[in-house]
Amino acid sequence: MARPDRFTDKIVFVTGAASGIGRAAAIAFAAEGARLAILDRSAEALDATAEAVRSAGGDVLTIACDVSLPDRVEAAVARTVARFGRLDIAFNNAGVENQAAPVHEIALAEWDRILGINLRGTFLCMQHELAQMVAQGGGVVINTASGAGIRGVAGGAAYAASKHAIIGLTRSAALDYAKQNIRVNAVLPGNIETPMMDRFTGGDIQKAIDLEPVGRLGTPAEIAEAVLWMASDLGGFVTGAATVIDGGWSL
Repeated sequence: MARPDRFTDKIVFVTGAASGIGRAAAIAFAAEGARLAILDRSAEALDATAEAVRSAGGDVLTIACDVSLPDRVEAAVARTVARFGRLDIAFNNAGVENQAAPVHEIALAEWDRILGINLRGTFLCMQHELAQMVAQGGGVVINTASGAGIRGVAGGAAYAASKHAIIGLTRSAALDYAKQNIRVNAVLPGNIETPMMDRFTGGDIQKAIDLEPVGRLGTPAEIAEAVLWMASDLGGFVTGAATVIDGGWSL
């Protein structure tokens, strides 16, 4: 249940916000009082999310940004701070799936694409977010890793490598900033009902359902609820965590 005042006047920065988990989190933050900067690769892709955020009562800034490009990321964080004055919470959710292939068949360009967006993008966002949070005296960063960050995935070496690395990056950053009133955590979704999952399965969602011990896919709203808890004062003693929300898939 939404608590309208939990994030009143908090400034939240969400990447990968055009659909799926990013959209669900942005809407959930707005429903609880937050003001948001939402990012994805094109401004047009963000229109539906921005409309939903406004309908939930949120003030929203839309930013077209390829998170793998340093100048774009730096500019996006700067625009957010110029508009809202600070940055309280960052949800680094932008990511892409790989083209399934065994390791010896992975093209270098495909490897670079996956690591560039999933890992480099998360790192670049964190650099600029954390610099701002240090300057203002605190904040919260949450990164989207995956259940694939703690297990192997046949045909998914590039994706799994990127998500394993995000967990290591998260845990190390948590130690770097623990004494500066900054918490850094990761959420590890399993098979979630998103456009990415639809693409990955070629539209055969039952293949993903069959992997889940609970017999269903997770929903973006379920992941968003965990993100909001991590970002709230109730999660104030949690840093460096890699919280698995996957219906038992990674067991």
